Amino acid sequence: MSSELTYDTTAQVDVIEGEAVSTPPGSADGMGCHGGAAEMEAAARSAGKSEILDQFAKDYPQGPHDKPQSMCPAFGSLRVGLRMRRVGTVLSGSACCVYGLTFVSHFYGARRSVGYVPFNSETLVTGKLFEDIRDAVHEMADPERYDAIVVTNLCVPTASGVPLRLLPDEINGVRIVGIDVPGFGVPTHAEAKDVLAGAMLKYARQEVEAGPVMAPVSGVSDRPTVTLLGEMFPADPLGIAGMLAPLGLAAGPVVPCREWRELYSALDSQVVAAIHPFYTSAVREFQAAGRTVVGSAPVGHDGTAAWLAAIGEAYNVPAAKVAEAQNAFLPAIKGALASVPINGTITLSGYEGSELLVARLLIESGADVPYVGTACAKTPWSAHDLEWLEARGVKVKFRASLEDDCAAMEAIQPDLAIGTTPVVQKGKELGIPSLYFTNLISARPLMGPAGAGSLGQVVNAAMANKERMSHMREFFEGVGTADTAGVWEGAPNLRPEFRAQNLKKLERAEKARLAANGGVKC
Repeated sequence: MSSELTYDTTAQVDVIEGEAVSTPPGSADGMGCHGGAAEMEAAARSAGKSEILDQFAKDYPQGPHDKPQSMCPAFGSLRVGLRMRRVGTVLSGSACCVYGLTFVSHFYGARRSVGYVPFNSETLVTGKLFEDIRDAVHEMADPERYDAIVVTNLCVPTASGVPLRLLPDEINGVRIVGIDVPGFGVPTHAEAKDVLAGAMLKYARQEVEAGPVMAPVSGVSDRPTVTLLGEMFPADPLGIAGMLAPLGLAAGPVVPCREWRELYSALDSQVVAAIHPFYTSAVREFQAAGRTVVGSAPVGHDGTAAWLAAIGEAYNVPAAKVAEAQNAFLPAIKGALASVPINGTITLSGYEGSELLVARLLIESGADVPYVGTACAKTPWSAHDLEWLEARGVKVKFRASLEDDCAAMEAIQPDLAIGTTPVVQKGKELGIPSLYFTNLISARPLMGPAGAGSLGQVVNAAMANKERMSHMREFFEGVGTADTAGVWEGAPNLRPEFRAQNLKKLERAEKARLAANGGVKC
């Protein structure tokens, strides 16, 4: 008589049943994740993932177009997990996706391995993939190495309904956090950071509600703290701490955190500063814990004055004390802005979530910023920055597409374009000096006196390259583009009729393949 060996009681849990599928969604062979957003979402809903997708739609509203052009959103949550000490990471998805994500994560400095649970059509359809994930997590769950293990479903496992909710909450004292981060549900990798941050905060909040938890390694602050929500340049939290000190307050942890126990400290703060306004899931957990959330940030003269006043009001700090803090820092900020003035027109776009803050700093430095595009959605925590910018004639585009950003740059012809890689590439092709937002703008302090003059030098240096860009454009004039790129002794033989004929063949082959595959794109 044989008996089944089980690790836990997941076999006794009621499973949400969906419509049966004969092959994994998105692919005839189960290995692809590019079957089209509509098909993948429909498959996920039929597999019992409607609740998760509805929450994504509420937290990260899309439109007016489907979504911004972003790298795989799962990179955001992957990066958050890899930056946390004693946290293991497991990915479940197509091999090509996992390869790309791990490559990019190591490019950005990750120094640890990423777990991977492979699958095929059979393991997806039969549910064996979930069993493989469960076995892998049990094997990894060593409390000597990990405080938590994060398991992430990518597109195909999410569309197939792989139920990470059935994983045990903890194994051998190691917390198990399962999340779905499908490209057809989470619009940007910035917002995917919020998916994991929110999931971890929810777990930590439930731990706190259940009883005493471990104190953070750094100890407990002797003053009330303000948790800072959003990834920042390392000097910014220190600068914010200095501005909070005259109010009798201290800076709390930065969420996403660097270790699990910091989550308890983050929840312990009575006030949370949504420095980056798109952390909707994290804000929901803080509000569930009864915390007050304050938007905007101490950026520039006006931003710092308003932010200190808002924090003081949230903590019932006397007005005289708030005015004392403002008087201590605002003159220094004004002096720093005046010391490195920016004189020129700048278009600004990015996907970090801090675009509105950077625009405020540029404008207070003297720049004309007619257009700001951000890949993130509009939220209540960006309302104050939006109002300030619009009052100064700035066109702010939420969920901006690449086409939006490029069209604004081409129409305005700025002295400098700050944006994503393709925007910068397009700008340089047009002879417009351009700076990559993520590497050259985000990698600088923005808050308080330290941030006030931080952008002037790099921005002015870039704008001074206008003549050089024009010279380079003139130098390369005539070398051709696209099919005619390069130097030709005569006109190249393009034969457009061959291209049109081949395109028709490809279209016929695609129609035949779709018909044979039941209309499923892959």
